Amino acid sequence: MDHAQLVDDLAARAAAASGRVAELSTDVKNAALRLVAGRLEEGTDALLEANRRDLDAARERGLEGPMLERLALDPQRIRAMAEGLRDVAALPDPVGEIESMRTRPSGLRVGRMRIPLGVILVIYESRPNVTADVGGLCLKSGNAIVLRGGSEAIHSNTAIAGVFRGALEECGITPDALQLVPRTDREIVDLLLDCEDQIDLVVPRGGEGLIRRVAARSRIPVIKHYKGVCHVYIDEHAEPKMARDIAVNSKCQRVSVCNSAETLLIHGAVAPTVGVEVLSALAAAGVELRGCERTRQVFPQALEASESDWSEEYLDMIMAVRVVDSMDQAVDHIRRYGSDHTETIVTQDISRGREFLRRVNSSSVMVNASTRFADGFEYGLGAEIGISTSKMHWFGPMGLEGLTSQKFIVLGDGTLRE
Repeated sequence: MDHAQLVDDLAARAAAASGRVAELSTDVKNAALRLVAGRLEEGTDALLEANRRDLDAARERGLEGPMLERLALDPQRIRAMAEGLRDVAALPDPVGEIESMRTRPSGLRVGRMRIPLGVILVIYESRPNVTADVGGLCLKSGNAIVLRGGSEAIHSNTAIAGVFRGALEECGITPDALQLVPRTDREIVDLLLDCEDQIDLVVPRGGEGLIRRVAARSRIPVIKHYKGVCHVYIDEHAEPKMARDIAVNSKCQRVSVCNSAETLLIHGAVAPTVGVEVLSALAAAGVELRGCERTRQVFPQALEASESDWSEEYLDMIMAVRVVDSMDQAVDHIRRYGSDHTETIVTQDISRGREFLRRVNSSSVMVNASTRFADGFEYGLGAEIGISTSKMHWFGPMGLEGLTSQKFIVLGDGTLRE
């Protein structure tokens, strides 16, 4: 069949499946998630072989560095996928949850009940673990899902989706609840984005170019996260070792992900002391530092930063550094150049930490913690379908609750309006 027919068929089957998945009991969904987890672990060798094919093809096309790192699977990452699914199974089921029941003067009791969104389309690049992570979240929240992965991960995604669909069928759940688009032509994305009658939400996960193109093209609501320009601010009251450890971990623990810190802000009062210790540790870890004039005065090894460095998402061992005179300047810098993703302050002054929490309105704001914790798994969501940096309809890592909406429920007793 041609692309248009393929998309029509996928969308129609997903829409039909969504009604059935929405009515599944919590026990059935949890049993299916645990079965998928076990089948992934049992199929580790086959998954690694599929991933090897993707990695070989990627190297032939010249992919390297962070792109290859995102694409690669190993036994530990497969175990992490399985554990993520088990964690989702252990979480409370949001579907059917009733909130805020109130009795009105009329005698009616009015509240809100959580319901699935319907059909979720996820468009993503590189990371094959997304196939399992978002599949698990959508199943637990009662949604059907259509997955369109990148061409670089087609074999890995196909293998993981096959395991998932097989486990669903074993549990008596329609495998149409999870569908992977079998073709990688760009035209298919455009066709999917026109299916507003069947698809309820689009979640693009990948580079800024992909997300902006989807947001501009889609006729369906889009959860946006353009990039992760995350900041570490070392306050004048920072403890030196903590500042050093948090800065290095935020930048270096895994540089290819969106919650890796890209900019370091240092209070001028401690730039010649704590700041130099932190910069020396980053340089020793292999980070290329690009600093403002004041940074280079205290740390001459730093390269000169350009204006574009302040808003750059490197996803590499590169970090921009600016010395500021106050929290006001730090907050102003974050507001001007940040991406509303994640920011952290390092300080021993609790009032300064509280001020930072109040004034910085990114989707995750931290005190004395690495930006690398901005993650659905670390927040107890089991996994995440993505991180939203737009405040409608969700802000921050998006887990089960973010994949539901609410309907009003009204309980009467023959109540009539006068």
